[in-house]
Amino acid sequence: MPPDRHVRRCKDFAKSLVKAPTGALTGAGSSRRARLRPVRAAVLLLVAACAPLPGDGPVSRRSGVLSDTLTLPAMKTPAGRAAPAPGRSNGSIAADFLDLSFALENGRQLPVLTRFETPVTIRLTGMTPGAVTERDLDSLLARLRAEAGIDIRRTSPGAPASITVELVPQRVMRRAVPRAACFVAPNVDSWRAYLAPAPRPGWAAMTSREKLAIFIPGDAAPQEIRDCLHEEIAQALGPVNDLYRLTDSVFNDDNFHTVLTGFDMVVLRAYYDPSLRSGMSRDAVAARLPAILARVNPAGRSAPTPPRRAPTTRQWIDQIETALGSHRPGPRQLAAAARAVEIARKQGWQDNRLGFSLYAFGRLVLSRDSRAAIAAFAEAERIFRARPDTRLHAAHVAVQAAAFALSSGQAQSAISIADANSPVALAAENASLLSTLLMIKAQALDSLGRRADARIVRLDALGWARYGLGQETAIRKRLGEIAALAPPDRRRAER
Repeated sequence: MPPDRHVRRCKDFAKSLVKAPTGALTGAGSSRRARLRPVRAAVLLLVAACAPLPGDGPVSRRSGVLSDTLTLPAMKTPAGRAAPAPGRSNGSIAADFLDLSFALENGRQLPVLTRFETPVTIRLTGMTPGAVTERDLDSLLARLRAEAGIDIRRTSPGAPASITVELVPQRVMRRAVPRAACFVAPNVDSWRAYLAPAPRPGWAAMTSREKLAIFIPGDAAPQEIRDCLHEEIAQALGPVNDLYRLTDSVFNDDNFHTVLTGFDMVVLRAYYDPSLRSGMSRDAVAARLPAILARVNPAGRSAPTPPRRAPTTRQWIDQIETALGSHRPGPRQLAAAARAVEIARKQGWQDNRLGFSLYAFGRLVLSRDSRAAIAAFAEAERIFRARPDTRLHAAHVAVQAAAFALSSGQAQSAISIADANSPVALAAENASLLSTLLMIKAQALDSLGRRADARIVRLDALGWARYGLGQETAIRKRLGEIAALAPPDRRRAER
């Protein structure tokens, strides 16, 4: 393949993995989050992976992965296991609990704690759910009962329920709420009621929770639906805020974690502790939290207390939301991402917030300035690698290094990177990320002439891709894009 065609196809792959950000800012009547979805979008590839290759030999496409009919293996699905307990002190958890529970994402303070005061029922309506979605919902509810101690159960689609989960066609959701991937709305029980112009109390006016609805695109990939179930049911039950400083929670708009973590379960268990009730003020809740957390998270009594992180400034949040707030990113979004990096540096942050700023900037500058993107991604990975609680974050960036290695003829390095990061993706139950890593590994094995090994790994990748990517067309496209990264035949022969 001529070098210029290789560069073009490689950049097309990189761009294809840059999903448009979704979500909208929290309003009075609903919770919608502006999100960069690194997990659901699989991950980006460094434009470095698109550097022209020496020589102009043809690229082999004899792996068989691009045949007209792609035979997919059985879908692989995550186990949905209980999460390990958080590894930090109850004091730091208490501070996060209060900031999550007494503010909205737009910064507006909430006067009182609100929750369900009776056993919670949940119903699944709308588009006919697949068996995997039914299983994922039941698995989540079982976890909430076991790990958070919440009395929650399914009810029939036609029965009244505390929480209604309605599966709506994606095109219908996008027409009504263009930037929302999925969201929870208070005081409604159907999509029709949500669209009705009748006024209803928002989060700040509530004194307890009785009726909420969650809207999810029912024709999305199974993992996308699963992620929405975890994130939005957690908000329907508990905190309605998100904190960018968190590294171990779904209550963070960076969206690296998409299934409920040990921290999230401790927060929800404390939220429904009998010594709390709807209508309590922040000070009243704060006074009771130490005893509650000592009961529900005894390991946190002796765990280390990390240094208190500086608050996340509204200015930085505004820049991040501007950067991620459009389906068609342009100069305004890129400038906002650059400003977010600048603000993070001036604040002296060396944590996940600077890493996320760099990651967002790298994604937006990807097709404009490859060197700037490379530098941003490399620095983001260094930041994420420095802490054990951001290993998942680092894995998203590492896949870019694997693609670079594959494209530049370093097949064994691509395999090593995939092997090092696949267990992290598996533990995070991220089939989209895992399948992409495995596809890169399979292509690298092909480049080394290890066809039998490549077939085994690729079958594994396809099983996870059925869950993480969904439709065969999406899977076929991802396979083709990764195949386009492979080096020329003679580069393989040199081994």
